[in-house]
Amino acid sequence: MRSNPKHNLTHQLTHSLGMAIVKGDYPIGTGLPSEADLCLEYDVSRSATREAVKMLSAKGLISSRPKQGILVLPESNWNMFDTDVLGWILNSKPSLTLLKEFTQVRVAIEPEAAALAAVNGTDEQFAEIEKALSRMADADKGLDDPLDADIAFHTAILQASGNRFIAQLTDFIGTALRVSIRYTNRIKGVPGADVQKHADILNTIKSRDSEQAKACVKTILNEALELIESQLK
Repeated sequence: MRSNPKHNLTHQLTHSLGMAIVKGDYPIGTGLPSEADLCLEYDVSRSATREAVKMLSAKGLISSRPKQGILVLPESNWNMFDTDVLGWILNSKPSLTLLKEFTQVRVAIEPEAAALAAVNGTDEQFAEIEKALSRMADADKGLDDPLDADIAFHTAILQASGNRFIAQLTDFIGTALRVSIRYTNRIKGVPGADVQKHADILNTIKSRDSEQAKACVKTILNEALELIESQLK
């Protein structure tokens, strides 16, 4: 099936403008060029431009009103749970403070997700977590990507939680982990995560020990948080 050219142009323009806003090329409180000017600057159609403006408005980056133009909104309006917005921020101006805040979110969510997985997870979902752990072990031998394997492990637990709201956070957690894991591993001077600690998490989940599963996840997340906080001092 062929992709829709207009759809691709819309997303390309959304990405370009989103990155430009996050980087500060269009400062907060100032206006973007008009839709007509954006058409000329980025060589796209009026309809593609209009759709891109709508998408950025939905993400909280801009407001667009008749006779008022397109205004860049404060960061407090940005939808940080939107994976595009988060990705633009992480790729353009990652900061230790942002990584700290993200890890605090993980501490609040992932231990509980592991506890729920121990109660609600199915054999098929446990197999997905186990597959991710095997990938982590392979990554230690240079046979897989350590970052992808680590992300697969943590997001598989979210999916196994049996909670639809937690499962919906998979893309958000996965997007931020790409930067967070890379950064913490670099500080520790290791290419990948501690496979044994992750194996302990899997074993507690498979044994249906919800409290121990929660404790194991909280331990590795608190270690990551302390590592980031030590760099902020």
